[in-house]
Amino acid sequence: MPEQYFALAYFAITLYLYTFNFDLSTTLPQVQEGFTRETMPLAFHSLNRGDIAFGFFNIDTDLLLLDHYFLFADDFCSYITRLAQQEGPDSYETLWEVYDIPRRTDIGDLMGAIHGVRHIGFIGDVYRLFPFPQRQADFKQKPEGFQSRPAVKPILERYAAHAKILFRTDIEHGTVAIGEYLFIKEVFRQLIEYVWLGGYPRWREGTRPEYVMKMKRSSEASSYWLFSD
Repeated sequence: MPEQYFALAYFAITLYLYTFNFDLSTTLPQVQEGFTRETMPLAFHSLNRGDIAFGFFNIDTDLLLLDHYFLFADDFCSYITRLAQQEGPDSYETLWEVYDIPRRTDIGDLMGAIHGVRHIGFIGDVYRLFPFPQRQADFKQKPEGFQSRPAVKPILERYAAHAKILFRTDIEHGTVAIGEYLFIKEVFRQLIEYVWLGGYPRWREGTRPEYVMKMKRSSEASSYWLFSD
């Protein structure tokens, strides 16, 4: 199986396992065999909830999934840019506005949607609108994905509720909390790197949206402890 399809299948299996409440601590090692985390991980380890699915799930939209939370990539990048502007060795706390789909079955079946055989929930409705590409060469994250928001947002709002979740950095313990998920500094930075790269398939032709470029510039110029080596 080509690496691109293995990675996408891995993400789909991860999401499926979450949907039906499998014990990820026992199932993920089998799924990960042959998967290169250094390339583009699609599951990120949290200190308190095990491996958490994070990432783009459709190349035509810039919507990101963090387990049952969803937010558009430009909002994610804006939050990171604001974080990078913090100064001093202090902890930082704010609220992130996200969409929440608490019912796993309402999130959908990514693998079924990819294959065009089971369009259920939010993800299924998105794939009805934007099917998986026929050609492997077209499997690239589209930098113009934000332009599909007028079509995607009404679908999202049928399934999701608006929510404000706590975002907090803790310099004493070297951790970052996003809602109920707690990450070490290194894993949190992997989330940022994931968006910078455009997920596993990468941004098409290496072209990134301006909001991603702004996040990168702010992160590199930041003196805040989370961005320092």
